[in-house]
Amino acid sequence: MPDDPFGTGRMFQPRADRYSQITVRMNRYSVPVRLIGRQVRVVLHASYLVVYDGRAEVARHPRLATRGETLLELDHYLEALIRKPGALPGATALEQARAAGKFTPVHDAWWSAVRQAHGDAAGTRALIEVLLLHRSMAHDHIVAGIHAALSAGALTAEAVAIEARKASQTEPVPDAPRPAPTPVTSLILRRLANLPPDTRPIPSVAAYDQLLRHRPAAPPAQ
Repeated sequence: MPDDPFGTGRMFQPRADRYSQITVRMNRYSVPVRLIGRQVRVVLHASYLVVYDGRAEVARHPRLATRGETLLELDHYLEALIRKPGALPGATALEQARAAGKFTPVHDAWWSAVRQAHGDAAGTRALIEVLLLHRSMAHDHIVAGIHAALSAGALTAEAVAIEARKASQTEPVPDAPRPAPTPVTSLILRRLANLPPDTRPIPSVAAYDQLLRHRPAAPPAQ
């Protein structure tokens, strides 16, 4: 078999519109805002699609099952939202992130506290800086960092980053599971196990003893 898998996806080359979205099979998917106006390459598979800018993968989405739907990734809009933080509270991408569990109640609690402390615009920018941490750190570690920072009253993105790093360092690293050895089945034993019981007598060579009593005649003397 070849080393490289055979590609089974269907190729498309849509252009990202001003909303940082592309249309594939009558459904809309988000891409990073830096790609607005650019043509990208999409490989559509049975259950997901991958978006490429050149050879670099820039987005990956589950494939929408029905037509006319929109799937947005909040991370794709962060660079634009940090310049216009007022657009975040009513953003569709935020609602979809909440529904998917990526934007948790802990995020909301920290966001509410930081807006009360620093104002709506500054507080929302601080939240976006926290969301940018998801690009380099695990989701669970950042949630733990937000919870720790909120409990300590540390309402800055830097404090969340420090607590998230602490969470990543204190979490025990599980040993990599070793794959179980695959049992090798002997075909001979498998066939013997499925054979019916053999009731025949044990073979004997006693009948051949009579051949020992018949010696060949001596050749005539010359």
